[in-house]
This record gives sequence, structure tokens and C-alpha cells, in this order.
Amino acid sequence: MQIALISPKGPLYRHRGGIFKRSLRYAPLTLTTLAALVPAELGATVRLYDEGVEELPADLEADLVGLTVITGTAPRSYELADQFRRRGIPVVLGGPHVTLLPEEAAAHADAVVTGYAEQSWPQLLRDFARGQLAPRYRQGADFRLDSPVFPARQLLDRRHFLTMDVFEATRSCNHDCDFCVAPTAWGRKPYQKPVEHVVEDIRRQGAKRAIFIDLNLIADRAYASRLFRALIPLGIRWFGLSTLLIAHDPELLGLMAQSGCRGLLIGFETISSANLASAHKRFNDPAAYQAVVAELHRHGISVMGCFVFGLDEDTEEVFERTARFVVEAAIDLPRFAIATPFPGTPFYQRLEAEGRILSRDWELYDGQHVVFRPARMSVAALAAGHEWAWRYAYRYRSIARRLLRSRVQLPIAISSNLGYRFYAHHLHCFYNCDWYTGQRAAV
Repeated sequence: MQIALISPKGPLYRHRGGIFKRSLRYAPLTLTTLAALVPAELGATVRLYDEGVEELPADLEADLVGLTVITGTAPRSYELADQFRRRGIPVVLGGPHVTLLPEEAAAHADAVVTGYAEQSWPQLLRDFARGQLAPRYRQGADFRLDSPVFPARQLLDRRHFLTMDVFEATRSCNHDCDFCVAPTAWGRKPYQKPVEHVVEDIRRQGAKRAIFIDLNLIADRAYASRLFRALIPLGIRWFGLSTLLIAHDPELLGLMAQSGCRGLLIGFETISSANLASAHKRFNDPAAYQAVVAELHRHGISVMGCFVFGLDEDTEEVFERTARFVVEAAIDLPRFAIATPFPGTPFYQRLEAEGRILSRDWELYDGQHVVFRPARMSVAALAAGHEWAWRYAYRYRSIARRLLRSRVQLPIAISSNLGYRFYAHHLHCFYNCDWYTGQRAAV
């Protein structure tokens, strides 16, 4: 049996013509995990394709094709799926978008997988081998991560990626932010791999620097504490994601720093308390943001701070206020996004009920396009202000001011900032919709 697993990409990330360069890409963990889950008794040959770094072979042959789908790549995924099926190759679709909209995806697939696939994917493959493929496979109510596998990273060409040392200890998040896909797709129960398995995965890989892709590594304090203590003897340097609640727990923050944490991606989201309240993210406090950044810097941890524009309390002044704030707060690597109502989320449901959704072209749902009518500004103002904030934060003067005040991980910070400066000054080249109508522009 020959299995091809594909990660399609949207216009911002595509191998040719995308805005992100290879130097900003790390190896995808989904493909290598799915490959490791293929039952050994099937004797299958598995090939992995990340369309963000390589073109798909025009003559790709397989007995079964699996595609992992996020909302922004759904159109490309469906296009590829339809092509393979016309050639008589069965197609399986899974991933966050399929979990959110399984009926839509089913129109383009022989089978769809919803939820996490550790149990359902091996069962699907055994069914396929017997000629008994079912149309739908779901995450079981008893799903756990007690018996995880080691990802088959050797199936990817490391020359295509910034790093292969990508790891995962937990999944999902215990918060219910209304614009976030996680609670809608997977619920709020955090799933955890055994700490000893995570440590063994890192040891097998021989990693000295690591990226943890967990949505919220500190969701369970006791688990996080055990994990950080277990990482200390490894002597690694790692980067991951957290909420800013970590700065309010001195003991856990100290352990995190001792374990080798050198950078965190944190969703500050907005400098408006009213926006935070409506998004169910009240544990964020804009008045404390600057102190949070300073405390993390004191522990030698750089901050990638993420902010969202277009929430209902935002007016046109929000762009300058936010961009100036990230410079004053010395956020090492600021990132800005346009609020995106992903299907199925409470945010989407509210905007749809209010008649404010402008486009259901999923390729525009990438955090960089306006797909709804903002409450207190025009569509064009939101698009233009978002781009202005990127440019301001990544002026040479702004970069210098932020990094000279931070002085954390300077070599990495400088190279990362220059990469994002390129992004900031080329974002307009990759817009593919008309801001005044919210519809795709003619190509």
C-alpha cells in the first residue's frame, strides 16, 4: 500500500509566490505523527509532502491520499482532493477545518476524520486495507494521549526547514476565547502526553534547541511543573506558547526559565479591556502588559506578542496606539492579525447572525484579510491600519528601540525581526481581495 500525506498551503505560505520564506518554516508535526501511526502490519510505504516548501509531483501516485486541512487551505485542499478522486485515487480529509465543517469536506472526500486521529486514523487504514472504508471517523469519547508515538521525522527532508526539532506535550486549551478554533473543534479539556515520553522524544532527536507547538503549555500547572523539571537535565533551549498568566506565577515561571525556555508566543490580543471581556479573555489585563513583558525579560525569555485588530470596540486609532505600545513595551517580536471569524466559533456565529460576514471564501481566512464588516470602522480602514501597524513596528528605528531595551536572545531576535520586516513591507503584494467589497480580486 502506498500512502501520500499532504499539507496544502494557502497564498501566504505557498512554496512559489508565498510571502514566508523557508527560513521562517519549521517541520510540520501533523504529517510525521500521522505517518508514525500507520499500522506496521499493513506494510505501507508513506510519503510526505509539505506544499509550503515543495511542489507536488504532477504524476503523484498512491493507493490513498490524506490531506490535513486548516480553514485557509480548504479551497486548495478540495481542489487537490477532487483531482486525485478524478484519477481514481481515494482521498481522506482531516484537520481543524474538517472537524469544524465535516459535511462540507465530505463532498470532496471518500472519508473524513474529525477530532484527533490517534485512534481513528489507524482504524481507517485497517478498514481501507479490507475494502471497508467508512465515510466518517470520529475522535472517541475515551480519547487520551497515554500511548503516543514518536513522529516519523525522517520522512521529511530537513534541508527544507529551519528546524526539525518540533515537539508537543499537550493539546487543546482550557480557556474559551470566542474567536479561537480550539474550544469549538476539540473542547476545553487539555490532553497530555506522559512527561517521560516527551523527554524521550527530545533525546531520540538529539535536540539542543526545540519548539513546543502546544497551544497553552501551562494549562495544567501540575503537569507543566513536572515537564519543566524533567527538561532541566536535558540542557536544551526551547521556545513555546503560553498565556500571560505565567508571569503571575513566580515559581512556575522560574521553573520554566530553568528548563531552558528562551522565548514565548503570547496572545495579548488587544489593548482594550472591553474587547477582552467580549472575547471571554478577561484574564488578560492591558494595564499589566508592560510589567508582564519586563518580568519575562528578567528571566531571559523573549516575547512574541500577538495582537488582533477589528474587534468591536476598535476604532481607527487602535492601530497607532497598539504599534506604539509594542515599541514602548519592548516586545521582541510583535505580530498583528485581522480578527478572523473561523466557522463554528462563537465569533463567527455572532457575526453571521448580525449579517456581517462578507466572504465565505475560506482562502481569505488567514488572519491577514478582512472577511467581515467591522463595527466601528470601514473594511478598507481595517486593512490599511493593519498593514500600517506592521510597518511601524518593523521600522529600523522601532526594531532598534525594542531590542536595545529587551536585550534578550539578541542574535536570534535580530534575524527574526529582519525576517518579519520583509513580511511587513511586502504584505500588500499578497492581498487577493478587494477591501471595499470583501470579495476576491480578479487575477
